[in-house]
Amino acid sequence: MKPTIIRNRMIYQAPHHFKSKQLGSMLSKELQEKYHKPSARVIEGDNVKVMRGEFKGIEGKVTQVSSEKNGVAIEGIKREKLKGGNVDLYIHTSNLMITSLNLEDKWRQNRLEGQKVKTLKEKPMESQKEGSKPKETPGTKEKSTETKEKSKQIKETPKAAPKPREKITKSEKLPEKKGKQTKTAKPAKKETK
Repeated sequence: MKPTIIRNRMIYQAPHHFKSKQLGSMLSKELQEKYHKPSARVIEGDNVKVMRGEFKGIEGKVTQVSSEKNGVAIEGIKREKLKGGNVDLYIHTSNLMITSLNLEDKWRQNRLEGQKVKTLKEKPMESQKEGSKPKETPGTKEKSTETKEKSKQIKETPKAAPKPREKITKSEKLPEKKGKQTKTAKPAKKETK
């Protein structure tokens, strides 16, 4: 099978989380200089310019992103139906250039700027103030010194070689039970003629 066929299958039969990652588009020169990134994933609210195809040169706002249809719908790009009415056309993101970004999402903004993204907000402890150490109870110092001394002793003492295991016989394994008799074989019945 040709490699191009395999590659096309991988693209069009990809699971949704891969298809979502494929919807990236290049940034304009100004945005590339600002964020030091060549491309970004297109989301609703971004302004894009069509670079190739029938609608080349048209700029508009992204109204919908569809990973199933493998493209984005842009404001102002519609096709008329035969029966009347207009339908959105989906253009693949590789044919687009992002001219301005939608930065309402703080996570996306931090990703573009290269800052570390915080997933959970840490709650500062009320009892501790900035610059102060946690209060220690009188017994904690004693315990900590004891544990340090024990760990030093363990490190200093040489480890003894493990003893070889002795073979245990069956009679040693099974202790005899008191009060109960073990079952013995029953005598064979005598045949009578």
